[in-house]
Amino acid sequence: MNIIKTAIRVSAVTILYFVCFAVVSGALLAPASEQPDPAQAGATLLALFLVSLINAAVWSYVILRSRWTSWKLILTIFFIFFGVSTVMPQIESAYFITRLPPGMLPRLFLAGLIMAAIFAPLVVLILGKAKRSTNETTPLKITPVKLLLIVVVYVFLYFTFGYFIAWKNPAVRAYYGGSDPAGFISHITSLVRSEPMLFVLQAVRALMWTAIAVPVIKMMKSEWWERGLAVALLFAVMTSQLLLPNPLMPTEVRMAHLVETATSNFLFGWLVVLILRGSSHGPSTL
Repeated sequence: MNIIKTAIRVSAVTILYFVCFAVVSGALLAPASEQPDPAQAGATLLALFLVSLINAAVWSYVILRSRWTSWKLILTIFFIFFGVSTVMPQIESAYFITRLPPGMLPRLFLAGLIMAAIFAPLVVLILGKAKRSTNETTPLKITPVKLLLIVVVYVFLYFTFGYFIAWKNPAVRAYYGGSDPAGFISHITSLVRSEPMLFVLQAVRALMWTAIAVPVIKMMKSEWWERGLAVALLFAVMTSQLLLPNPLMPTEVRMAHLVETATSNFLFGWLVVLILRGSSHGPSTL
């Protein structure tokens, strides 16, 4: 009976995500002048359904395993959802994609904000976590050494996966107008000379990812391995939007970035929790 009830709830969350994404994106992001042909529209709807199902499964798992409820959980889901689905990927868009239509970036952030504001309370309500308020939490002691280690790990994963999975693809290099200087070390050396701010940006993003991971760790009522799985899934699920056809990015480029970011973010999510795990005793700094 519980399995059937959970399946019905996950199905409802899938529909919720699908409708929210379709309505908000259609209102704020769809170009009025372009009308896709039926085959294109059908492929987009199928991709959106798959994205909705993936997101519904991950969010349902995290929320159902949370010890927090009511408004505390709603606000936390809003923060995490907006962070992983909009803020983190669109920071990359702002840096790398210089061909965005005028006003598109603000609309992307606004669309993400609106969707998070709608999705967070409704998903908590659908999953039956809106009734009572719980304040139990897992204490964390965040130290500068741990944050520095997280930054180093993220920067290493970002550039390693970015080079060997994405940059090795000729379509990706052609899209960004770059070249392969024959080797990973040469590639990194070239980036240090030509784009030093990229390393600063990724260090900042590492800290932002950590800020997103902390409430997930605190609210879960499970063992540490399950918290690691929850953070890893949430970090990876944002990449599912790359399954959607995108007029700004060719399919081959999207798929290369999908594999790159899904694998590196999933691994990084586990490592963040692993690094923070030893800090569960003593006073919390957060």
